[in-house]
Formats: sequence, structure tokens, C-alpha cells
Amino acid sequence: MSEMLKNVDSRTNLVGQNRLELLMFRLAGRQTFAINVFKVQEVLTLPSLTLMPQRNPAVIGVVYLRGRALPVIDLSQAIGMRPIVYNEESTIIVTEYNSTVQAFLVGSVDRIVNLNWEQIQPPPSGAGHRHYLTAITQMEDRIVEIIDVEKVLAEIAPLSTELPAHLLNDEFLAKAKGRQVLMVDDSLTAHTQAKTIFVKLGLTVHQAMDGQEGLEFLRKMADDSDTPIDEQLLLVVTDAEMPRMDGYRLTTEIRADPKLKDLFVVLHTSLSGAFNEAMVEKVGCNKFLSKFKPEALAGVIRSRIEEIS
Repeated sequence: MSEMLKNVDSRTNLVGQNRLELLMFRLAGRQTFAINVFKVQEVLTLPSLTLMPQRNPAVIGVVYLRGRALPVIDLSQAIGMRPIVYNEESTIIVTEYNSTVQAFLVGSVDRIVNLNWEQIQPPPSGAGHRHYLTAITQMEDRIVEIIDVEKVLAEIAPLSTELPAHLLNDEFLAKAKGRQVLMVDDSLTAHTQAKTIFVKLGLTVHQAMDGQEGLEFLRKMADDSDTPIDEQLLLVVTDAEMPRMDGYRLTTEIRADPKLKDLFVVLHTSLSGAFNEAMVEKVGCNKFLSKFKPEALAGVIRSRIEEIS
């Protein structure tokens, strides 16, 4: 399995084509779950485990891997299911989210599949907001649930939305007040964190849960006013991976639309920086920003306001 994950460069061809690769696995039961392969560094047998005092209940311990200590999270317990019974033959998935690396204990790994984002759907609307899914899809005769890892990690290590005083001075806040932004993301955790920052800066926030919804909003906004949309909207902040239409495809569609092409687009994602810095230029984003970095997000807003003032 690790050999299948090594060639990241070959997967960059998926970018802009609204496609993704999923790593499918099981936890403590028969249900199939998945995460985006781009987040996965390797899959391996659980190394020697060191326990941690006063740890989060879902963190079973720490492993030392390739020169660094990584927390090992029982993903089943973290999403409210029964804990996984583990031993020296158990499997972990090593992932990178928001420039942090961690390992998830899983029951077993299935395979990698290549899909179109149009095959990925949001969770059912009647499921409420307490679940740990960003999307679902169907493979053959089974439902595959895509886990909201950002929510899992935010619950284990709560996110900060504090901003330094120099970003909240009266002159900047006066310039920012009332300006509009569009936030496009399938994670409620990401929406909550980013909206908190936007509101602190006095911005008016529009929200969409995937690229298709975001594109429809932008086209309607452009059609409903004689004022160019890039003068109405300070910027678009979009996640990379989302059901129906991903952030790369959304950016491609924006650049191809004469009414939208001049919008300032920020790719705001938990995917690795090295990968995205290359992809920003490929699809035409203006900026790449790692998620859950409030000061950096506020800094992008400030730079954008200074640029157009």
C-alpha cells in the first residue's frame, strides 16, 4: 500500500479535472470509510507504542517514526464508535493536515479508488451537524463515508481564533468593515473558524458548502448587479476538496467566465503546502493558505485591502 502512495507527482494530473483519489478502509465494524489520498503519507503496521499521561481518550499513544514523534489516534473512538482492539499487527494511516502529521489507527485498509467529484455527495441533510462526515459516495453495492478529519483534529486539539492586536487597529478595521467575502468549504469546522475571523474584522460573509454552490452564487451575484463582481467581493476563499465540484475546478470555472475572471481567489486547504503552491499557479489561484491559521488568514485580508485601497 505504501508504494501506491509514493508518487504524488503522478496524481497532480487530477487537479483541475474535478477528480480525486480515496483511500478506503474499515474501522471497528464492517462500514467502509475513506479519506483523500493527497492527505496520506504512508500506511504501515503499528510501530512500538508509547503511552501518554493525561492524553485525549482517542489518542492511544505516541510512535517514533522517521525521526519524529507522532500521536496515534483511534479514529473509530474519535468519531464516536467503539474503540479498535489493537496489537502489533494493527494498521495505521500516517497523514498530514494543516502542516501537522499524525497517525490514525484503523481496523484494515481496503484499496485506493479514483473518482470524479460529481460522484461525491454531501451527507444527507437530515443527519444534523454532529456527524463526522464531509461527504458520501457509493462503490459497487456499498456506501462509503468520507470522514471530516478536520473536525476530529479540532476536537482533540481545539482551534484558536485569537488575533494579535496589530491586526485589529482602528484604521484597518474601518477599511475592512462591510466588505464582502465568499467562503466555500464542505467542513462546518472550517466555516466556523474562518467566519469567526471574518466577523472580527467586520466583514460580511457569504457561505457555500461546495464548489458548485459557490459558482452558482457567484454567477447570480454577477448577474444581479451592474457593478463588476470583483468590486463587490473582496475575495473568494475556497477549500480544495469538496463534493460535486472541488476548489481547483471552481477556480478554473471562475477564470473561464468573463464576469468572474478578475476575482481574487485564495485556496484555503489542509492539504500540504508544497503540493498546493505548485497547483495554485496551475489553476490560477491568487494565493495559497493553510487552514486554521487565524493570523495568516487575517493577514491575507489585510494585504488584499491595502492592495485595492
